[in-house]
Amino acid sequence: MEFFLDFGYIGLFFGAFIAATVVPFSSDVMLVALLVAGGDPYIAIISATLGNWLGGLTSYWVGYMGRWDWIEKYLKVSRAKLEKQQYNITKYGSLLALMTWLPIIGDVMAVALGFYKVDFKRSAVFMLIGKCLRFVAWAVLYYWIE
Repeated sequence: MEFFLDFGYIGLFFGAFIAATVVPFSSDVMLVALLVAGGDPYIAIISATLGNWLGGLTSYWVGYMGRWDWIEKYLKVSRAKLEKQQYNITKYGSLLALMTWLPIIGDVMAVALGFYKVDFKRSAVFMLIGKCLRFVAWAVLYYWIE
């Protein structure tokens, strides 16, 4: 993580991008570390948001490229379970993208939104909103505690 911070806002962008994929990484800690180091909160929030958002869209794309038969064969998930999950995902649709900021399940949710072909444009907008609010909340919390 320190490696990314050595590159400032660009490092935060790439760290946040990686954190939004299935790689366990904390973009929240990176954002706060950059703020502690005296970084501009607006640039840091924008950098973290854009990186995390593009990483989330990458996860969406990975899901979009997935195939039912691959999931059944390699992950040993039954067709009935996939259909039940599809019902739950499509029930809430792109609104679920607001929750892609959550650790671990957010990444899986982004992949599922792509896998079940939930509207891309709406998912992208809601994902951007959710991820931005996450980083704004961390920055506000940092300055409130400081």
